Amino acid sequence: MSTPHKVVVTGLGLHTALGSTALTTWQNIKAGKSAIALRQPFLDLAPIPLAMAGKHPLSLDAITRAVVKEAWQDAGLEGGRGDGDINTTATPTGNDLIGLGHDCGVVIGSSRSHLREWEAMAISQRQSPGKVSGDWLGALPHGPARLTAQLVGAGGPVLAPMAACATGVWAIAQAADLIRSGHCSRVVAGAVESPITPLTIAGFRKMGALATTGCYPFDTEREGFVLGEGGAVMILESADLAAARGANSYGEVLAVGITNDSHHVSSFDPSYAMGQRALAQCLEGSELGPQDIDAVHVHGTSTAQNDRMEASLIEQMLRPKVPVMATKGATGHTLGASGALIVGLSLLSLREQAVLPCVGLRTAAFGLNFVQAGAAASLRKPLRKVLCFSFGFGGQNAVLALGKHD
Repeated sequence: MSTPHKVVVTGLGLHTALGSTALTTWQNIKAGKSAIALRQPFLDLAPIPLAMAGKHPLSLDAITRAVVKEAWQDAGLEGGRGDGDINTTATPTGNDLIGLGHDCGVVIGSSRSHLREWEAMAISQRQSPGKVSGDWLGALPHGPARLTAQLVGAGGPVLAPMAACATGVWAIAQAADLIRSGHCSRVVAGAVESPITPLTIAGFRKMGALATTGCYPFDTEREGFVLGEGGAVMILESADLAAARGANSYGEVLAVGITNDSHHVSSFDPSYAMGQRALAQCLEGSELGPQDIDAVHVHGTSTAQNDRMEASLIEQMLRPKVPVMATKGATGHTLGASGALIVGLSLLSLREQAVLPCVGLRTAAFGLNFVQAGAAASLRKPLRKVLCFSFGFGGQNAVLALGKHD
């Protein structure tokens, strides 16, 4: 049996309400900034805290094009549609593609996908019964994965996973498996989300999950999460391919643990057994012990259930003083894209050898080593192994380990 290929990340693209590039987003979070503000994008809904890049919600395709282009160029790759660069404005066609070879794959997920377009089509149909308005075929859930494949000319597997708020980590895990198994030598992976829609806001508000003033992860005054828009895409390659073409690496994808509670549509199993199992699987697969973990980038939704569960996992299974990063107080909760954002930001932390502060945290409700905002020098840390947590509705549990790649 052949040895599985090592998987490294050679390109990174992020787009959030806090920054239109990976480095800008990372720098703004490091400085303790937040994109959350009181907004009213829909006049028939009351103002609410949201993390938006502009006055109007971004389209999912625009986010996808932006992060794919940034990641592609960051990886030092050229072409894609035959014009020397990825064309992020025109609609790609098969005749334009030059491709990357048969073994390049795409794994791009989204938990809401084109929900905003479906809502608009539903309103239009209600106003004009019997008349179908809008591009329903282009708004199918696999749209971001299909668009990405066309943008870069990929000829390998095209996957569109959906695992609620754990979608991003699941996508990266699937991409890494495609490389380790030898099916692909390069995969474009990540997740995108444009969740600021009337139905999404109304639904989460009805559940009582949305904050009324802001996002304060792990704080004694936390009150719920804040919706945010954005996405994260990365170029995963076998270490051999990256070395052969002299590519720089952000880090190595070590292993992932993925489980499901099978308990409730939105609540965690109160025993946290499957969350613990996901963390144990990740550590075992990475051949790491608690003493090897230099930092944890948590899901940190600022909801009572999530924060309590994550705090319990860290207290019971990791070192009590391991630095804890939580960034949704800066970017908002990008739902299906949030896990990919956490991985992308953690890769930047590995490259820059610095941790990120828990923006929005004032008085901690748990006795963990939460990273506090402060001078740049106080955030400098020697980092070699970082864990990324991601948990979603339906009991989706995902933990991914990253390593510094020399």
